[in-house]
Amino acid sequence: MSLLKLIGVLLDYPHEELWQHGQELLQASEDPALSPARRTQLRRFVQELLDSDPLDAQDRWLSTFDRGRAMSLLVFEHIHGESRDRGQAMVDLIDAYRRNGFELDARELPDYLPLLLEYLSHRPEAEARDWLQHIGHIAGMLAARAAERGLPHALLLEILVEAGQGKVNLAVLRQRASEEVRDDSPEVMDRLWEEEAVRFGTDAPAQDCAPPHRSPARRVQPETQP
Repeated sequence: MSLLKLIGVLLDYPHEELWQHGQELLQASEDPALSPARRTQLRRFVQELLDSDPLDAQDRWLSTFDRGRAMSLLVFEHIHGESRDRGQAMVDLIDAYRRNGFELDARELPDYLPLLLEYLSHRPEAEARDWLQHIGHIAGMLAARAAERGLPHALLLEILVEAGQGKVNLAVLRQRASEEVRDDSPEVMDRLWEEEAVRFGTDAPAQDCAPPHRSPARRVQPETQP
């Protein structure tokens, strides 16, 4: 299992089948492309996940990625918001998948980060790195928010930033994340839903990846690609 596929699996909703492949996940965490410190951290993350109860792990995932927009794993959420550009970006990405023999299930959104990582794990290294550089600021902002919230997934997102070999300044993003108002409280989520019922905005998010002011995300669970 490649490093990108491993990170995608670990970022995805933890289906019960994940525990059946624990040894494979642990072996993949020893990827030589990682520094010794990162390998140790990643193996610890995997082991703690395997040691947890599946229902508890699933509940934590939902609390992390299915509340608010700031931690959404839908990449285009952080680029286009609800603007018309998002639809075209989706179409273009689906076309890229199909040209390279990667077919999506009807329930899948193409910009779901674990799915994108699964795709990139089958592409040439230079192409995958180019993609990671393009989404590096998004991964970095997600990493910063995760770290600010004390979430272990910050490690996975930081590894993605490092794999892209870009120029994302995580220290700056962490400072920005510390100044954000969280959007995952019940009060904020209820207010956003109420606003969406009467106003349909088309504004894209700011360049600093501030979360769009829209209703909370609805999770899509893509099936594992063969």
